[in-house]
Amino acid sequence: MDVLADVLTALRAGTPVAAHTEAHAPWGLRFDHVTGAAFHVVLAGTSWLTPLPGGPGFEPVELGPGDVVLLGRGGPHAMTSEPGTPLVDFRPARPSAATPFGRVSLPGPGARSTIVCGAYRLRRHRPHPLLRDLPEVVHLPAAPGRHPGLRAMVRLLGEELETRPAGAAVVAPSLVDALLVYMLRAWLGETSQGWSAALADPVTARALAAIHGDPARAWTVEQLGAAAGLSRAAFARRFTALVGEPPLTYLTRWRMTTAARLLRDTDRPLAQVATAVGYGSAFAFAKAFRREYATTPGGYRSAALS
Repeated sequence: MDVLADVLTALRAGTPVAAHTEAHAPWGLRFDHVTGAAFHVVLAGTSWLTPLPGGPGFEPVELGPGDVVLLGRGGPHAMTSEPGTPLVDFRPARPSAATPFGRVSLPGPGARSTIVCGAYRLRRHRPHPLLRDLPEVVHLPAAPGRHPGLRAMVRLLGEELETRPAGAAVVAPSLVDALLVYMLRAWLGETSQGWSAALADPVTARALAAIHGDPARAWTVEQLGAAAGLSRAAFARRFTALVGEPPLTYLTRWRMTTAARLLRDTDRPLAQVATAVGYGSAFAFAKAFRREYATTPGGYRSAALS
């Protein structure tokens, strides 16, 4: 069971957006808050990622060719040729309203920088521990031998958005989707705390795979511990320490996350949704769902479709 893929499938909301940005110094771009995560990929030249009031607090970050940054909470921020440069709003021009990919061109007398700027729409209600553990800014600097898959993805995406060859409208969205996976893989590989440690730990990883592989099963802590190869008490301590919540609390969270996705993306009757996430009746499911989402399953579905 690919737990990371399962989590990302449930969290995504709509198509990611991106723009190929060509700017000549001096320049500065202001980015509004997005419900999800923002990212920037420097293809050529240099730039600075700088904080804005109301956004995440961090020190300005100088970026060079090949550098990638992911802002896990999508708060207001700026990209500039130098800190303190006057800002204009990021407003990409798009060839049509139907495409999520655009262009930004900022003329000027100075050095040229080329950047891919974009955002992923991610659902934030009861955020999954993966999003909870993401730092405000993930900086993945380019360096020989580091994250070769991410580097290859950066090159491909840059070429598609810059040259727009035939079929780019089909290829580019898939590359932007894949880029998120590569960024998260790189971040998970560089940290040893929180969700990264949970996935890296063979015991916890087996339990997570069991939950994600069959969320409808009436799991007990003892059964999950057996699947992971530990006694009940030892497993519960280890899972809670790494994931940040007890096994059955996580199970309920994932059941409700899965139920919300089924309500949004399918027309299954409520009784079938209830069965798919381990509830014997629509009534018991509705009661649990309301505790998590403060609305009924039917109300959630109607709101999602409106």
